[in-house]
Order: sequence, then C-alpha cells, then structure tokens
Amino acid sequence: MTRPAPFKVLSLIPPMTQLNTPYPSTAYLTGFLRSRGVDAVQEDLALATVLALLNKKGLTELRDAALALPVEERSGPVNFFLDHFHDYAVTVNPVIAFLQGRDSTLSHRIAGRGFLPEGPRFAALDAYDDDGTGDPIGWAFGALGQTDRARHLATLYLNDLADVLRDAVDEGFEFVRYSERLAASQPSFDPLAEALAQPPNLIDTTLESLALQAIERHQPTLVLLSVPFPGSVYAAFRIAQCIKRAHPNIRMGLGGGFVNTELRELKDARVFDHVDFVTLDGGERPLLSLIEHLQGQRSGQRLQRTFIRNGAGLVQYINLAEPDIPFEEVGTATWDGLPLHQYLSLLDMLNPMNRLWSDGRWNKLTVAHGCYWKKCSFCDVSLDYISRYETAQASTLVDRIEQIVAETGQTGFHLVDEAAPPKALKALAEELLRRGVQISWWGNIRFEKTFTLELCELLAQSGCIAMSGGLEVASDRLLSLMKKGVSVEQVAQVTKGFADAGVMVHAYLMYGFPTQTVQDTVDALEYVRQLFENGCIHSGFFHRFVCTVHSPVGLNPEAYGVTLLPLPEGTFAKNDVGFVDPTPMPPGVDHDLLGQGLKKAIYNFMHGVGVENDVRQWFELPKGQCPKTTVPRQKIAQSLGLR
Repeated sequence: MTRPAPFKVLSLIPPMTQLNTPYPSTAYLTGFLRSRGVDAVQEDLALATVLALLNKKGLTELRDAALALPVEERSGPVNFFLDHFHDYAVTVNPVIAFLQGRDSTLSHRIAGRGFLPEGPRFAALDAYDDDGTGDPIGWAFGALGQTDRARHLATLYLNDLADVLRDAVDEGFEFVRYSERLAASQPSFDPLAEALAQPPNLIDTTLESLALQAIERHQPTLVLLSVPFPGSVYAAFRIAQCIKRAHPNIRMGLGGGFVNTELRELKDARVFDHVDFVTLDGGERPLLSLIEHLQGQRSGQRLQRTFIRNGAGLVQYINLAEPDIPFEEVGTATWDGLPLHQYLSLLDMLNPMNRLWSDGRWNKLTVAHGCYWKKCSFCDVSLDYISRYETAQASTLVDRIEQIVAETGQTGFHLVDEAAPPKALKALAEELLRRGVQISWWGNIRFEKTFTLELCELLAQSGCIAMSGGLEVASDRLLSLMKKGVSVEQVAQVTKGFADAGVMVHAYLMYGFPTQTVQDTVDALEYVRQLFENGCIHSGFFHRFVCTVHSPVGLNPEAYGVTLLPLPEGTFAKNDVGFVDPTPMPPGVDHDLLGQGLKKAIYNFMHGVGVENDVRQWFELPKGQCPKTTVPRQKIAQSLGLR
C-alpha cells in the first residue's frame, strides 16, 4: 500500500517588498503553522530575484537585452549603462558584498568617488553642494560618516541599474513598486491578464526559474503567496502561473495586505486560473481550515474567509463562522529558511526615519493585533487588521523576542503595530528590563497624553531608539474632524518627552484632507516649523490624503463635506475612491501645488535650514494668495513652558 506524500506548506515572498529585511508575513505564518505541527517552509523570492539580476552574469544578460533595443529607443540610463558596461560588470559583485556587510573595507574606495560608474542618479548629488565645498553629501554624513557615505553612493548605483531594468526590460520595474499600476485600485483584471499573457522577459524568466527551483527543493503540497502591496501582485501571479503550468497538482493560495484591502469584492473568475484560494484578513484560522480541507478532513463549504471558483465557474465566498486564533496563541515568527546574511542595507533617502526602513535587518514583531483607538476617519477602521484588537502578555512577547534573537542573532526589532498601545509598551519595557534583555526597537504610536515623560524615559531605557506617529494635518480643527483624539499642543508635549529621552521622533503628516483650506495648510506648516525649532521632532513626511472605500470618509462622506466620485463597475480590486471637496480654493491653487511647498519645507527643516523663517517662503503661490499664519510664533514654546 502506497503511503500518501507528507503535507508541506511553502510560503513565498514575491517581488517586490524590502531588500534590507524579510517582509514578516511568511515568518509569521511559518512560525504559526509549525506551532500546530504542520511541515512549513518559506523563501524570499524578492531578494533572490534581485540578487540573480544584480551580478556579473545578470548584468551581461541585461546588456544583451539593452543592445536588442533599437538605438532610438534607448534611454539615457540605458546608454550610460552600455557605455560603461565594463565598469558595472567588475564592480557589481563587490558592491553587493559591501551592502550585505561582507566587505566593509570597500567603503574607502566607494566613498572616494573613483570606484563606481556614476550614472544619472548621481546627478542629484550636485544639488546638495550648496556651500561650494566640493563635498555634496558631507552635510549629511559628516567627517566620520564614510561607511554611510559609501552606502548612499552604492544605493544610487543600484538605482541606476534599476532604471536600466525598467527602460530595457520591463517598464513597470522598481525595487519596491513593481508594476503596481496593474493592480492598485484596478477594477478590472484585464491589465494583469494581458501582462501575464505576454512572453516572459528577463525579469520574468529569472523569477520563474527561482520559483521552480524552490518547488524542486521543497516539494510542497500547498504554496502560499503573500502580497502585502500592489507592487508585489504582478510577480505573485507570474510565480503562480509558472508553478501551475509545471506542477498542476500543487494547490495555490493568495493572501496578504493587498488582498485584505482591495480584493474584498472579488468576482473575476480568471484569478483562479492561477491560484486556487484567496483568503482575507488574519491568515491563521483560514489556513488551518484550508489544510484540513486539502487533507480530506473538512468540506469545501466549511472554509473561513476564502474565495474559490465553484463548479459553475463562478467566484464564491465561503465564511463558516468559527473563532479566530487568539493573538496570544499565534506562536513565534521564524526566519528559518530565509538568507538573513544576504539582505542589502541600503541608504536611499537621507530622511533619518526612512533610513530605518531601508538600512539594517530588523526583526518584525507585533505587540497587539489591530488598533486600540480605531476611530481615525482616514483609516480602514472597518477592516479586520484595524478593528479586531487583541493583546498578548508582556511575558509572552519577551519570550518571542528571546526566541527570535536566539534564532537570528539580531537584536534589532521593528514593532509593526498600526499604533502600539502605551499600556502594552510599558509592560513590555518593564519585562525587558526585568529580564535584562538588551534589544534596540522602534515603532509607531499615537502621540497621546498617556506617553508621559516618565514613560518615554522607561521606553528609552528598554531599548527604544525611534518613534513615529501621525500628526496628520497639524490643525486642531482638522484633528478633531479626523477623530484623531489628540491636539497639536499635546503632540508637542509627547514628542518633546521622547526627544528629551534620546528617542528620534518622526511625524507622519497629511495634506488635502476634506475642508482643508490654504489658511489651514499655512498654519499647519507653522506648527511643524515650531516643532522642529523646539526640538520636538527630528523627521517628518507629508503625503496627500487618499480616500478609501473602507474608511469613515469613504463610508460616510457627507459627514466630511465631500461627495464621492462614482467608481466604475469592477470585478477585481477596489480601494481608493475620488471625491469632490467644495471647499473654495483661490484660482490657480490646489493641494498638489501646496504639497510641493510642504515637502520642500520639511526637507529643509530636517537639515536645519530655514527653520527660523516665515513659512510663506516655501509656497510658490500666485501673488497675494498665501495668507500669513494665524498661529502665534511662540505657540509651541509656550505650551512646553519654554517661554
């Protein structure tokens, strides 16, 4: 009698996510499945694809693809690459080794500016040489920052090569947002279907080869594709397509952040030409049921939060009511199987908080599932990843931390909560200190009054090095409309407490929120200026407000004074929705124009430039249409008791 083959689950990270550290979804799922006795493994095909392309052999293939282009269709980056191919071919392997931390002494040659071919991306350095010293990035790294200087130059070098891949091979290629236009809020599956029907290019064939090699290594029964972002959807379907073609008996599941936000109303059956199951929200319970189904222990009608294609060829959503796995019982993430020493520490943006995202390998940890506040009107508060709030005991979290450090040898942790709860952070810090566990960690919070100076100091003592939080539109009126639950003065006091405790503070900022006026925008920038001036924040980033169908604004636009634009009939992705804001704006002025000034201002504030100046200087508005701020110049200082 033939024994059945053992059941094995392979979780894959498709291109593109991050290159400096593994995206944590497969680590979470693999750790959970192993805790339940399931044979589970994982691989990062995002990193593997980049490493396969960015070596001497890969660049030789890229040169062949570039030479196949008609001369008149070759872009500036492509021509520069072809002209300097030898220099790229002999430097690419050493640069990758340097960025992986395997050859630190190369920093001397890279920083000297004579080792790397300097393509179009390096032109941006000239803009930094404002003092005429001939050292355009000296202000950013200082006299002792040679390794950082070299890492930034090496990152520009890789970005030049990414531009060549985009222009010569695949117009959608980027290191992060790979072909996201094919998926992001895309009502139809047609663009993806058309792209998948095209003959595979160099990037596709590289990815397909790596995927099939992973299948041969692991011989899985079920393959899980985690797609956190629109920029990883195309590659996920390419992987699924080639696996289905070569191994039609392997079952395929699709899940992750993109699915959870954009595919909740999936109707296009063509998706199931490539995958067999699409699951929503927390993956633990649906996966256990799916495995039981594939092992013949559960019928297909007893799945949870799962889309399938039924016998009639139609998409069917099945959601048998069963309790989710408690957060306390999801197990410890594992990075076993991921090449932790091959990730690339990049230094792309000089923003200090953005640097944490791209530089260094951080273990990902979740303190609590969901958000304890879940009221912000711009957030997807109706979805599970926000609405279902669960915590774990501090002892459980530190057990997980110690297990992860023992496995990875890395003591850096990024807390990936939507907003880490202050009570849980306090308990975590106390437990870390009680056990003498030494880690460095950073995360995202609400700048709420519970974060007293004493708590900030406690968190710093436990290893907190940075905190980010949403100030959004720095306007008490708009913060109230957003239901943010904080005031500008409160934010100032909390951020100052963290800064004084030696913690770097980053503010997420927003513009274009419903009913925001030019006056609101100018006043918001004045508040931000004062926060920098008084040492409350060290870093910030402005982004344009986007309305989603799952947010309070999208669900109840009348309450925010806006009218939603009708969405086209769709059978695939649905998330962003346009809106009309009747708030009057001066002729020739819009939020995009204001946004240019906001971004220019905060870039300079981060480098100590123009902090003392009138904020109107940053806005290039028609004459007479930039009002003077109504915020007293010492408002923040007075709220901090400094005046």
